[in-house]
Amino acid sequence: MLSVLSLFAVCAQVALSRSVPYNGPQTAFVSDVKVPVVLGVMSRCPDALLCESVWDRVLQRVGDKVDISLSFIAKPNASDEIYGVTCLHGMEECAGNVHELCVTKYHPTPEWWSFLHCENFQGRAQVGLPDTAVKCAEVAGFQWENDRARECAGDNGQGHEGVRLLQESVKTSMQLGIKTSCTILINGRQVCIHDGTWYECEGGHTPADFIRQINEEYERLNDVD
Repeated sequence: MLSVLSLFAVCAQVALSRSVPYNGPQTAFVSDVKVPVVLGVMSRCPDALLCESVWDRVLQRVGDKVDISLSFIAKPNASDEIYGVTCLHGMEECAGNVHELCVTKYHPTPEWWSFLHCENFQGRAQVGLPDTAVKCAEVAGFQWENDRARECAGDNGQGHEGVRLLQESVKTSMQLGIKTSCTILINGRQVCIHDGTWYECEGGHTPADFIRQINEEYERLNDVD
């Protein structure tokens, strides 16, 4: 029969053996790099609305592989005391740009994309109006009056933060070489433009074409065999 001391020694040896770190195979980290997509747009531009409707169908299929954003087109104008830029379709378009930028900053993609499409559904003449923002926020699942996006945009799309976001977005568009609404960039490369018609679309311009390009770029970014 084991003495008490011997029993303690055996137990200590077992405990020590159990505490040895496991150095076997580890689970490999799975890469999931999203494909950056930029839509160069103007919120009241008919080409932008068409382009965004096409990409709505694209995101339904490959939205989990995409990091989509909007980049707005306007002309810098230091003499404009409100926005500091001139929007092609008027001040209401500047307000619409601000609304959309503020919502994209403070809400996840499904919510801001829903807000965007609600505004488009109301018609171009309604984009940028306060009532439209209130209605579309509700459609997207949040209350405009108590939301940070509303604080950003202000009562009439002229909030200080929103105006700054617009100015920054216009600068980004210029840096990216985006001059026409709607211009589509996939992972930093211009792949297509719609301005009255589709052009410079080497890979095609249908939802299926963009879905294919996203899948190919996703596989390349993530080294999928």
